[in-house]
Amino acid sequence: MSLGGGSGGRSRTHEFGRTYVVKPKGKHLATIVWLHGLGDNGSSWSQLLETLPLPNIKWICPTSPSQPLTLFGGFPSNAWFDVSSDLSEDAQHDVAGLDASAAHVLSLLATEPEDVKLGVGGFSMGAATALYTASCFVHGKLGNDDAFPTRLDAVVGLSGWLPCAKELVNKVEGDEAAARASSLPILLCHGKVDDVVLFRYGQKSAEKLTSCGFQNFTFKTYDSLGHYTIPEEMDDVCSWLTSKLDLKDES
Repeated sequence: MSLGGGSGGRSRTHEFGRTYVVKPKGKHLATIVWLHGLGDNGSSWSQLLETLPLPNIKWICPTSPSQPLTLFGGFPSNAWFDVSSDLSEDAQHDVAGLDASAAHVLSLLATEPEDVKLGVGGFSMGAATALYTASCFVHGKLGNDDAFPTRLDAVVGLSGWLPCAKELVNKVEGDEAAARASSLPILLCHGKVDDVVLFRYGQKSAEKLTSCGFQNFTFKTYDSLGHYTIPEEMDDVCSWLTSKLDLKDES
């Protein structure tokens, strides 16, 4: 199974499922919206994230809409956007679905305190949605030209890929966009034996981000990791977030 582009712009509604929130155990310094993978929901990730030694982070774990997927011949599944089996740059992308999910992320972050740092992350299709959201932040607007009014301070993608990669070079045009791209902290992690989102797609996404001027970018790889997470990877995520969100001396 592979997770690529899809829907030819069909008009449809996006009804998001339940949102799960993990409250910070210490002083609230950051809020991160975390997006699950295909067929999953916010509950499973909220349980994992609650175990991480990051007491200053509030995690918001929404559930995607259930929608017909090209990948499954039209059979519905929980998904942030429509997908087919093509993950290449030349794939058709469900920009309407990506925009709807990015807008949902924005709505979840909109009511957070002004002095709290904001981030988005995810796994697999959730990571793809997080990276798309990051590209819209840099561009200053969504793919449908709606404004992107929220700042982002950190982006994390596990076992994912960058949708609409061909358009990224246009999204970083101009001094303001280029400045946002160069300073936005992004962490991508990918297993070299991933048999769902193949490693080469993660690697190509990393190369695209680097070539488009994302200078505050880290790509971590794991030799024996498939399409799942391991403690070593989550330890790296914790260390990276602690550093980039300046959480070192807080509890």
